[in-house]
Amino acid sequence: MNFNSLEFLIFLPAVVALYWILPFRFRWALLLAASLFFYMSWNVWLIVLIGITTITAYVAAICISRAHSAGVKRACLIITLVICLGILIFFKYINFILESVVGVIRLFNAAQDDIVLNIILPVGISFYTFQTLSYVIDVYRGDYPAEKHFGYFALYVTYFPQLVAGPIEKPGTLLPQLRARHELNGDDMMAGGKWLLSGFFRKCVIADFCGIFVDKVYADLASANALAIFAASALFLIQIYNDFAGYSEIALGSARLMGVKLSKNFDKPLSSTSFTEFFRRWHITLNQWFAQYVYIPLGGNRRGTARKLLNTMMVFALCGLWHGANWTFVIWGLVAGMFICIETLLKKPCKKACGRLGIDTGGAGITLLRRAVVFVLFVACCIPFRAQNIGEIGVAFSRLFTAWNFGSGLFTGAFESLGMSAMQLLLLLCCLVAMGLIYHMTEDVQSDGALPLTGAYARVNYNINMSLYIYGIMAVALCWLALLANSDVSGFAYFQF
Repeated sequence: MNFNSLEFLIFLPAVVALYWILPFRFRWALLLAASLFFYMSWNVWLIVLIGITTITAYVAAICISRAHSAGVKRACLIITLVICLGILIFFKYINFILESVVGVIRLFNAAQDDIVLNIILPVGISFYTFQTLSYVIDVYRGDYPAEKHFGYFALYVTYFPQLVAGPIEKPGTLLPQLRARHELNGDDMMAGGKWLLSGFFRKCVIADFCGIFVDKVYADLASANALAIFAASALFLIQIYNDFAGYSEIALGSARLMGVKLSKNFDKPLSSTSFTEFFRRWHITLNQWFAQYVYIPLGGNRRGTARKLLNTMMVFALCGLWHGANWTFVIWGLVAGMFICIETLLKKPCKKACGRLGIDTGGAGITLLRRAVVFVLFVACCIPFRAQNIGEIGVAFSRLFTAWNFGSGLFTGAFESLGMSAMQLLLLLCCLVAMGLIYHMTEDVQSDGALPLTGAYARVNYNINMSLYIYGIMAVALCWLALLANSDVSGFAYFQF
């Protein structure tokens, strides 16, 4: 059941209506039943795996909270890590591991047939596994008490708005809200509606239109010129950003309609002036998870520069592997980590040099230049992220630096050669302009779901604001209908993780 499907557009209002109709004591049961139904709509048997993970974490946390021996607590934590990560590794990475082993064997000229297990990747397994582990680790550290009500804990793991693609919520953020008695109010409904509107616009209009061009170019990299590859990679960055940010906003909106405030996953990352800032603004909850549960336990930045750089590379390699069972994702993580490390090493020397030269690093021109550099470098990072295999990465970068023949394909000939009609290209450009206006006219959607206008736009009165939202709803509906008329409903990219 995709968020951008007719089934979800029926499912969500029904759940919200029942939630507010039912007495408080029955609401958790409704949400748990709805969440399990939502997850089983992908595959009924998936409930077994998430059930094992949930029961394991619940029992382990109870045992940890009652144990007096540090050894017993540590044993409970280790058992939980082995079971939960074991399930994740087997179902997501076993074929990747087998393929890599076979590849190593063949390097020594030994004959070895391919070994492939017929395994279905459970939807959202990386997300709910990390969320479950954060709960058990927090209980082990004494940061959060063990949840004794199994129903509420199961709801924490399976809560449908954020089950399959986050945000990854810590127990202290989500569990108290699931237990709270929420009252129906117009502010929550308005905020939820704004999140939903923004999310559907990002996904169904911007991301899906960008995907038309991206898919066409990456389907035949060997024939694409350098500008087409760079444009496709830049549009892929915009596509994946709006696809995932769109999902996150739909999740936030769905939860807010029932009074729950989920964590914001994006904070205008395309405005970043450094790679460090970019990853503080991009997929915030995942990066916070790696920082709290991997980077800091490894030593963080407390053991000197060399150890800090090593820890950074290890975390980004794991982050890349988390995104997918493919060496392309590992390469993406290593490249991103390398940029972070280079930035760390050059930060102080560059600051001193700018001071001596009298360059204002906070000036508008320098800020714009830094944003452009970060954007271009991250576009380069997107190539291994989008490529299907290492060979495609090589082809893409080779064409990027050698295929400077712009006489065909991109500027001449029919737009259909790039997978787009002239009308679709025009709509894509309009979408990008709309995204730019939204990006610069407003602050990012706040935790309360508001879209406060800034600068001169702050003087727009309430009635005009309401009209803008009404026209926005109409525009999204029309664009979505146009998309559905020309293509199948596409899923969210991060569902595969």
